[in-house]
Amino acid sequence: MNDRIAVIGGGLAGCEAAWQAARCGVKVELIEMRPERSGPAHHTGDLAELVCSNSFRGAALENAVGLLKEELAQLDSLIITSARASAVPAGGALAVDRARFSQLVQARLGDESSVQIRREEATRIPRDRPVIVACGPLPGEALLADLDELLRESASHGRLHYYDAASPIVAADSVDTTQMYAKARYDKGDGDDYLNIPLDETQYRQLLADLRTLPQHEPKEFECDASNGRRPFFEGCLPIEEMARRGDDVLRFGPLKPVGLRDPRTGKVPHAVVQLRKENLQASAFNLVGFQTRMTWPAQKETFSKFPGLANAEWLRLGVMHRNTFIDSPRILDEELRLRNFDALHFAGQVTGAEGYVEAAACGAIAGIAAARRMLGLPAVRVPATTALGAVIAHLQNDVTADFQPANVTWEYMLPLEDAPREKKARRRAMAERALGAIAEFRAALGRRAPATGTLLARVG
Repeated sequence: MNDRIAVIGGGLAGCEAAWQAARCGVKVELIEMRPERSGPAHHTGDLAELVCSNSFRGAALENAVGLLKEELAQLDSLIITSARASAVPAGGALAVDRARFSQLVQARLGDESSVQIRREEATRIPRDRPVIVACGPLPGEALLADLDELLRESASHGRLHYYDAASPIVAADSVDTTQMYAKARYDKGDGDDYLNIPLDETQYRQLLADLRTLPQHEPKEFECDASNGRRPFFEGCLPIEEMARRGDDVLRFGPLKPVGLRDPRTGKVPHAVVQLRKENLQASAFNLVGFQTRMTWPAQKETFSKFPGLANAEWLRLGVMHRNTFIDSPRILDEELRLRNFDALHFAGQVTGAEGYVEAAACGAIAGIAAARRMLGLPAVRVPATTALGAVIAHLQNDVTADFQPANVTWEYMLPLEDAPREKKARRRAMAERALGAIAEFRAALGRRAPATGTLLARVG
């Protein structure tokens, strides 16, 4: 198998890496441990399983993640084209039917003759051929131990970890919609993309009290930061009880913000709003937006059943908490996501500290292209710093700190415009135009044609 690039991990990053490497003309072996061995956050044996939200976040080009999605689409991204083909209504966001999404990814990879899918646990990182480590945030202990050894060999500063959380999912037929109203924020989308549960001040205060007093899963000693004995979190995905702990109004200005969600039945803006987002095309299930939690399951049921319309809710999944492992990328990876001092070992996805589904796919695309070109003896093609893809790389290259943390893609990591428009939306639109032009040049340097659909910029004007 030395004539194939080994991709360890069949998540979003691994699947995208395998796809992009195959598109470059090399053979790939994609190694996925499921269903032989399942991880603590997984529920199926499918490739590209979405273990947290079903949302790929904002779709507009004025959002950095929306631009990143479009750039990936211009590179024929397996993940983004599959996400768009399995989309469910979600206002201004791209959300998917998670089962159909995984099925599409799996089917397209299965039809790719250059990709061989091997279903077994990888316990060691091969040293005798090109490898892309896309093991995700929850690799097995044997692979973690081998990764530790590799990092020591590369004079790394070791691995870090933080804790992430998943939101609860409720069966649609168990929800009393007469106590809710259908509306997307600022009336984006078709109007019924979200169900909204209005909370008055008394109900909101009750929620705060529950979040602050009801039982939570306590971290084990090995799960805590040795320096302070606390469980570390990713600031962009805090447990809801942690947000409640930080202040009375944090939730009202965060996931429960009522802005843009005026209740059409009363004509008033509620004190706070709990949003339910469709989980699939059939709208047979909804997730509670922003309600990732480490509360015990009985405590979750007690708390959420107090929301109007959820008294008799059937919970298909309750919130869970799990450890995410990632490396100190700025210190040990180069701009090809290659481990320094190792010619043919690349990393991709959440294990690098790139946070989010789209960012994971972006890492997979970059690593897949880079590893394939290196294997073929072709010169490296730099990802333009003026693109959202370049912004992902910038975070993983430039944030050399004592406490490197995962981050989503942001405009701040992109090169600023000269003579930029003062108005933010116009400025971001101009940056998007520049980025898509740069991606077209990047794609041409790879010898690829533009997709038949053209760019989103051209389609929407």
